[in-house]
Amino acid sequence: MPLEVLETGCEWRAEQMADPAVWTEMLTPAEVAEVGVAVAHARARTADLLEIGKADFPLPALSQRLEAIERELMDGRGFAVIRGLPRETWSNDELCYAYWGIGAHLGRPWPQNHYGHLLGDVTDQGKAPGDPTARGNELGQVGLEFHCDGSDLVGLLCLSNGASGGQSAVCNSVALHNAMVRQRPDLAEELYKPQPYDMRGEQAPGARGWYQLPVFTNLDGRLFVRLIGSYILASQRHADAPRLTGLAREGLEWMRDRSESGAYNVVMDFQPGDMQFINNYHVLHGRAPYVDDRAAGRVRHLKRLWLETEALPDRPPYFRNNISSHWAKKKVISRLDAVA
Repeated sequence: MPLEVLETGCEWRAEQMADPAVWTEMLTPAEVAEVGVAVAHARARTADLLEIGKADFPLPALSQRLEAIERELMDGRGFAVIRGLPRETWSNDELCYAYWGIGAHLGRPWPQNHYGHLLGDVTDQGKAPGDPTARGNELGQVGLEFHCDGSDLVGLLCLSNGASGGQSAVCNSVALHNAMVRQRPDLAEELYKPQPYDMRGEQAPGARGWYQLPVFTNLDGRLFVRLIGSYILASQRHADAPRLTGLAREGLEWMRDRSESGAYNVVMDFQPGDMQFINNYHVLHGRAPYVDDRAAGRVRHLKRLWLETEALPDRPPYFRNNISSHWAKKKVISRLDAVA
């Protein structure tokens, strides 16, 4: 398939997103009250979030706004922050019910790791940055480069902030793809080929420690991006993994340099109670390093959802939710002490 510039209507640059009002969806008092009623309804039905679906979390008015947000995620700028839930008066459980329920209106939960976490934790878990099995959501002392997660949509709920740092950032991968196609088609062509990714030790018993996916895919004129540069580079620790070509390495450097240039990204500070949702195929996300002060109770703690949207007419086979995967055999909610 010849290289094409794709989905130009989803391209944006930093100056177009400089005003947070562009991408912040502030809930009205009536909408907050509606979410509160839905939380009470869901909690009365069951204490197990895994049993709560869209029908169990009725949002008769807000659901229409969520449909518009979903359209913006899939066919617009690709990210949004939903703000306004009263963190100061709502418990962690209430916030998690609200997050899970709103997420259910945007998609179906997807396992995030080999533990089967459908609602995961993003907080510093004390792992060393050089640990080949460490994943970004478990680290705090280092920043996270711009990357994608492993689902259609990724959601983050901020429960609390640390003592300093931890700013979230998003970057428009559609604009990056199209710039590469225009400026360096040789690199774009290479990144359309399958690249090896490290499994971070989460493969099935006896399986190989790497897998392959292209960074770019064009499916019927829609762009799909999966970029985790550090995992691609880490794949080379496996002797049986395909060796990266010089063009692939140059392409990864090109994407890293452009994503960090400031021309295509937005940095935001989460407020407790904020929910961020991202289209993984059109928007990369990253994070600044952060410092916690556990003695003072200032610990950065987010909850994460990976979601399968119904808004996509189709997706490449390797981006479909693999319900037969060993990740999907045990579906659980992650509960770290910081979320007690």
